[in-house]
Amino acid sequence: MAQWTSAVGAAQLARLLGSQQERPAGPGTRRPPAYRALADGVRLLVLEGRVPVAARLPAERELALALSVSRTTVAAAYEALRAEGFLESRRGAGSWTAVPPGNPVPARGLEPLPPEALGSVIDLGCAALPAPEPWLTRAVQGALEELTPYAHTHGDYPAGLPALRATLADRYTARGVPTMPEQIMVTTGAMGAMDAICHLFGGRGERIAVESPSYANILQLMREAGARLVPVAMAGGLDGWDLDRWRQVLREAAPRLAYVVADFHNPTGALAGEDQRRRLVEAARSAGTVLVADETMSELLLDEDVTMPPPVCAFDPAGSTVVTVGSASKAFWAGMRIGWVRAAPDVIRSLVAARAYADMGTPVLEQLAVNWLFGTGGWERAVELRRAQARENRDALVAAVRRELPAWEFEVPKGGLTLWVRTGGLSGSRLAEAGERVGVRVPSGPRFGVDGAFEGYARLPFTVGGAVADEAALRLAAAARLVESGGVGGAEAPRTFVA
Repeated sequence: MAQWTSAVGAAQLARLLGSQQERPAGPGTRRPPAYRALADGVRLLVLEGRVPVAARLPAERELALALSVSRTTVAAAYEALRAEGFLESRRGAGSWTAVPPGNPVPARGLEPLPPEALGSVIDLGCAALPAPEPWLTRAVQGALEELTPYAHTHGDYPAGLPALRATLADRYTARGVPTMPEQIMVTTGAMGAMDAICHLFGGRGERIAVESPSYANILQLMREAGARLVPVAMAGGLDGWDLDRWRQVLREAAPRLAYVVADFHNPTGALAGEDQRRRLVEAARSAGTVLVADETMSELLLDEDVTMPPPVCAFDPAGSTVVTVGSASKAFWAGMRIGWVRAAPDVIRSLVAARAYADMGTPVLEQLAVNWLFGTGGWERAVELRRAQARENRDALVAAVRRELPAWEFEVPKGGLTLWVRTGGLSGSRLAEAGERVGVRVPSGPRFGVDGAFEGYARLPFTVGGAVADEAALRLAAAARLVESGGVGGAEAPRTFVA
């Protein structure tokens, strides 16, 4: 019986391998043999999760043709991978990816580190901060005081608590976008919202236009739903959205859905201007595409010299084209898994109806806690604490990276939680692997792209500050030196952390 659960075609694997930059060769350093370079490339793809474990690889002859190398080279690479535990084979069933015994299965998203690893590893993978106390505790206490009437009901509110839906509608109205409670559905975080939207609009085989780069976990969610991702390149630096390119893609590809993060884009930190938002909505409406606007970063304005433009949905107040996703997770705390969708009432009804088969509803106590924050002014005070902490961390991290890694290039965003860094010609995949060895976890650029794009980038979140930011930069510099020396890529390298 075959042990593989998915398959990677020869052309797809060739594209992924082609996106990887060769590691720099130091003075007097010999380039590895072709089979070794190929084996290292496949191993890195598996370790990053860009090629899943238990994925059937192409036959040797097919991959040789796709890569324009000899079949002997591919056969030798496969044999090396088998010897290292990254490939298993069976006559008649082919060869499929694996991980050696004792190694964790690579994550395909950006999951936080387990608590037991936090003492020895600096986690720059998860863009989330600790709760802004005392507001979490006060919100839960306030929720408990309001819980009794709900405890006497079934507790099942598929569209969300009526009180919270009304509060969220009022908040959109206050932002200049008249909204009724019937236009709101409360979800289990923004990921829950996106999952519901993707299953309603972006089923298997449907095209979804996405920014390139974009948020890694959302890209993976769409892939798992069977969508065909259509990348639309961002403009350079913090300029953000190339509207001529968006209009062309929407017109020619005719995607059913488009996904954008217009407010302090994840990962670049770019902020879409008012005219960009208006033109993007017009292009989506003209193409018949549903535009999903992710607002999870919208309240994380870090610099006072920036005026926030109107929300994307302000250019489609009825919600016929724009579906807005919001969340408490980034602005307040990731452990507060409350998100929401704003859309036309008929879209909300369809989302609620479809939700019943996968997610009966969002926990009542957490909804009451968020509603308490909104109703008492606690939300605004908690967000101010969050902004101050993120601003301090950003400035510390920027200073440390500039000092320790002067060849790395980036623009400092005015808000959000992430810094998008060009890594001085180094492979982001190899940098991520080297970081694991020296005690810093950093996601490489390709996680935020489609088909291997952004190999020369990494994302650094504003989650550490002070001395920890200094130490993180030192470890990143150590990882960069390890990549430059050619110490990443062979199976013999040690896998230890620096305390």
